[in-house]
Amino acid sequence: MLKVMLVCCGGMSTSLLVNKINAAAKERGEELEVYALGESEAREDLAQADILLLGPQVRYLESGFKKELDGTNVKLGVVDMLAYGRMDGDKVLQQIMDMRDQ
Repeated sequence: MLKVMLVCCGGMSTSLLVNKINAAAKERGEELEVYALGESEAREDLAQADILLLGPQVRYLESGFKKELDGTNVKLGVVDMLAYGRMDGDKVLQQIMDMRDQ
């Protein structure tokens, strides 16, 4: 099962998006585990994820996470800002599927 970690400042707003992504995945018949963590918690749990997505508000953390993930198979991306603002779980799910297939 694909494990996807979403990271934001405190994990709260991203938790709402997690619910939307899970609903979209269920509708599409995709099996994945999506969960949200704040930045500090995420750094402790990096090896557990297949994909790490940063919320647009923490995009500035991308280079630091990229260094930490160097040498691992964890894929790193930033959630599309418009999809995040609209809480568009289907669009973010498509982003996840595209990253999985790269």
